[in-house]
Amino acid sequence: MGSAAPSASLPARLWTYQSERFPLGKTALLCAIFSSASVSVSAHLAERAPPSLWAYGAAFMVTLAFFFQLRVLDEIKDKEDDAKFRPERPIPRGLVRLETIIWLGVGSVFVALGVAAAVDTGLLALLGVAWGWLTLMSFEFFVRDWLKSHAFLYLVSHMAIMPLIDLVVTGFEWVRFGAPAGAMVFFLLLSFTNGCVLEIGRKLWAPVSEREGVNTYSKLLGPRTGAMMWLTCVAVSLGLLVAVGFATRTPLVTGAIGALAALFVLRTALSYRADPTPERATKVEDAAGIWVFACYAAAGFAPFTRMLLA
Repeated sequence: MGSAAPSASLPARLWTYQSERFPLGKTALLCAIFSSASVSVSAHLAERAPPSLWAYGAAFMVTLAFFFQLRVLDEIKDKEDDAKFRPERPIPRGLVRLETIIWLGVGSVFVALGVAAAVDTGLLALLGVAWGWLTLMSFEFFVRDWLKSHAFLYLVSHMAIMPLIDLVVTGFEWVRFGAPAGAMVFFLLLSFTNGCVLEIGRKLWAPVSEREGVNTYSKLLGPRTGAMMWLTCVAVSLGLLVAVGFATRTPLVTGAIGALAALFVLRTALSYRADPTPERATKVEDAAGIWVFACYAAAGFAPFTRMLLA
């Protein structure tokens, strides 16, 4: 937990907020890999030269804005639950006001609009689609109680935002050509399953860590079944990664990177499944991030090895 008190300056309090709820260093690194891989994959699938560095930089800024907006959305959706069950979080403990975070989220919308329009105004329609889904998510699709009682439908409805974000990000490469390559569907599905890997991975807890009012997959399914569900998502992601590798004509390099990462994830999952301690639960969440990092690195950058050897 950060050290800034509610009486500290706003910049100091926001710095503490980001360290607890939106760690910029870690998030920026993940966004950089995600966005640059997405832009590169779009070019590789269509057998075009990569776009300018400006397109990569703009895609990164929009990706970071999207991920921050997801955090803001969570703060809004979880306001009541946080106040009741998680009072130590920055907003319920009074470190920052929810309204302040919302205004920062609104500001990130205008940043994304400006950056996207500077690249190609065709991106604005894609942004509208993604933000439309985000808006529905903010209202829990107007069936909050029903959706929360159906955990897997909740997961699917919320993780659908990931391929929509990726459609925007890949659009920084393909939108000026009119449409993405047909094989893009594999990459968009990979984004969906990787979203599930991250979401499930961060909600596999140790039994002693479970808390009232916090829904986790380890509580819903039990650690053993939850670990297997997580591994299933990783296996599907690996299959989609290999499909992307075939589409970019680098199945061996892409598949090899994916297989090595999958072995690491398998070891972590089996360790947690055998003895779900808090330390091993933390390793599961870390492994989820490593898996996603490896996936996008393989999909986006393995094709460059073919180009270098050509």
